[in-house]
Amino acid sequence: MLGLLAGAAVATLWVVGVLGMPQFGSNDHPYRDRAVAAAVEHATANVVSAVNYDQRALDTFGEETILLGSVVGAATLLRPTEQEHTDTVEHDGGPVLEAVALLGYVLLPVTLLIGADLVAHGHLTPGGGFQGGVVLGTAVHLLYLTGRLPILEKARPVGLYRAGEAVGTTVFAATGLAGLAAGGGFLANVLPLGTFGALLSSGTVPLLNVAVGVEVASGVVVLLARFLDQALRIRQDVP
Repeated sequence: MLGLLAGAAVATLWVVGVLGMPQFGSNDHPYRDRAVAAAVEHATANVVSAVNYDQRALDTFGEETILLGSVVGAATLLRPTEQEHTDTVEHDGGPVLEAVALLGYVLLPVTLLIGADLVAHGHLTPGGGFQGGVVLGTAVHLLYLTGRLPILEKARPVGLYRAGEAVGTTVFAATGLAGLAAGGGFLANVLPLGTFGALLSSGTVPLLNVAVGVEVASGVVVLLARFLDQALRIRQDVP
């Protein structure tokens, strides 16, 4: 009953919101006009990043902490139980074509560079911390295509990436507190804005981009590591 009442309330608000929207295909786009003007005012060429890390940075902070909590919860659920043990494996148990293994080694540095570029230039061009973080986190696991799990484990020490999750979230929160200390609001853009289109521009937006990139990349690595352990290493004890 409680779920039905909540669903009815959300549905009512949704209908009211849809009926109040401008007619499809019209030139009335108030949110777009305000978002673009605010992005230009703070020297942010990528309007999407301006919305995510400046105009509505508090929402992004909430999304980042949700991701952190999700990874922690999933990693906790995937731990070995008292009725399980961890095996030592050298590969995934299946044959790997030489061409596939070579492709994994070749694409690894290329994908890492693409991910780093998406994060570093997220305030200038399409991309950002979330997109670049996912690319970076999955790029490391191209080594899994080579069929050698120990090589992958050396390239992604899980403990280091656990710390990366905490560091990324802490930097985001500290940036928000810096806005309060400077006399603005939480996550206010208080750093020098620089020149529009330059790498050092947009104030706090690049910093928050990097913080999210570190947190997302670390979270993806930790999550995939736990799933791989569950699939390849953890075995049920035989009574």
